[in-house]
Amino acid sequence: MRKVLWALVGFGAIGLVLLVLWTDYLGDRAPTSDQPVHKAIFELTDHRGQIVTQDDFAGEWLLVFFGFTNCPDICPSTLAEIAAVMDALGEDSATIQPLFISIDPERDTPAALAEFVPRFEAGIIGLTGTPSQIAQTSQSFYVFYEKIEDANASGGYTMGHSSQLFLFGPDAGYVTSWQYGTPAEEIASELKNRILQ
Repeated sequence: MRKVLWALVGFGAIGLVLLVLWTDYLGDRAPTSDQPVHKAIFELTDHRGQIVTQDDFAGEWLLVFFGFTNCPDICPSTLAEIAAVMDALGEDSATIQPLFISIDPERDTPAALAEFVPRFEAGIIGLTGTPSQIAQTSQSFYVFYEKIEDANASGGYTMGHSSQLFLFGPDAGYVTSWQYGTPAEEIASELKNRILQ
């Protein structure tokens, strides 16, 4: 009987050691909240006609939204929300650069963006490129978009696309995102907490 008990104790000890080792292994593999999931990578043309990459924004926080200038609702309301966020941040907004990346390169030329983004008075930089550049950029950001035929829309089509607002850190690493409709006050509060850390 003693041998059985000692065997059980031995198995229990081995099991405990294995459990501790497995927990340490999972802990090493589990991402922490401050580890970037992916990096922002792009080479596009801004609304002033200049070619820019993620390196041009090194050291800045980036608020990134993908959309198109002919969007009837989600895009303009999100850019208006970004303007409200920047206003709420006050002096802290100097460390954040909002980017509006077009998913409609056929219509969204630099000139079209130059007419569109200044309306929101938030220092937003509009970015566009060739269809290939936009496809590569959207893959880098894990953004979905598609062309949808619509006889009532300008040019006979509209665009379906992901509608979240992304935050990338000063190292161009992904930090977080907000779903469409998140109040500007909530976004500004979270940004203040991150920027002032």
